[in-house]
Formats: sequence, C-alpha cells, structure tokens
Amino acid sequence: MSDATETPMFGHRSNHDFVAYYQAVEGRPPRETLLTALTQFDAEPTPLEPRWAIDLGCGDGRDTVELLRRGWRVLGIDAQPEAIERLRSRTDVDLTQLDTKVVRFEEITDFPNGRVDLINASFSLQFCPPDHFPSFWSQIVRALRSGGRFCGQLLGNHDSWAMYPTMTHLPREQVEAYLAPFALEHFEEENHPGKTALGEEKHWHIFQIVARKR
Repeated sequence: MSDATETPMFGHRSNHDFVAYYQAVEGRPPRETLLTALTQFDAEPTPLEPRWAIDLGCGDGRDTVELLRRGWRVLGIDAQPEAIERLRSRTDVDLTQLDTKVVRFEEITDFPNGRVDLINASFSLQFCPPDHFPSFWSQIVRALRSGGRFCGQLLGNHDSWAMYPTMTHLPREQVEAYLAPFALEHFEEENHPGKTALGEEKHWHIFQIVARKR
C-alpha cells in the first residue's frame, strides 16, 4: 500500500518547498489508505445525511477532492495558506460541501466530539510537535463517532526524519497503544530505504493505518 515516495519533508525548510511538493504530486490519485477506508464505508448502509470528514494536512486536495466527489462534506485543514488557496481554486471542487481552515495542528482545540465520520491524515501527523501530539491524538479519537474511522500514516522511530526533534515519531508499541480505541481494518509497518517526492534519498519507517472506532 506504500505511497511513501509522495511525502514532503519541510521540518527544516522554507514554505517555498511546499510549492515544489505540490507541483511534484499534482494529479496523483487519492492515497490507498483513504480508498480502503471509503470501501469500508461503502459496505455499510447509506446515511440519510452526507457523511462528514476532516482532512488533516489536506494540501492542495488530492484526498479532499475524492471525498467531495463521493458526496461527503469535508473540512480541509492545513498550516499552509498556499495549500488552501490551491485547493479552493480547483475546478473539480464543490465549494458548497467544503470548509477550510489554515491552522497548525497544535493550535486546534475545537474538534466536535463524537460527530465526525472520518478523519484522514495522509502523511501529515508527523508535523504535529511531539509535546502536543498526545493531546491532539486524544482530540482525534474524541471527535470520531462510534463506528467512525481514522485513516492515514504515523511515522516510526527508525525513520530518517526521527532525527528532527520538532517532528513526531513513534515506536510500534506506542502506535499500537494509540490505536487501542480502534478495531484495525488495515495495519502495515514499512521499514525500508526510499525517496521523497522531491527525489531525496531517505529511510522510511511508517505505519499505514485504517481503523474503526469501537
């Protein structure tokens, strides 16, 4: 399920690198973790109202657009104004079903408890500072309704980027502890050399996750 080569690294760089990243991944399909989660939802009864997703680190919308295409309401969150501008200017976006917010993860305090169907975090949660991650993860869990899903990735402690103290990286046992409130529908650990979307060599240690809240 790996699409790790499509991930940026900007913990120590300027915002200009995000522009290069958006250009590098433009036109790529939704990530497999999201598609797996959506397949699980499709097997369930169709609700009367549109399902609601929060896309954390939505970027220019490769996952957000797929959710909107399937009739979901979406709140897209990103720390980069450039990302939100690119997302809202896309011609394939239904703005009537999309809300957006420019905010850093550690600044979020207003997730609605128990009302969200899906929280998608595609290669983004590593950008939550380690000191804030436990409380932010608790917000994610509380926001999801029973039967709601989390899909996305967490960075492992053997990843090259674990050298950056501002990024969250976790050993497997801690990842499993964070996922205790969920039934795992897909869980895959990857630990291998590779490249970033910008062609840089690095070692990947990531956990690919689709999980249903109990």
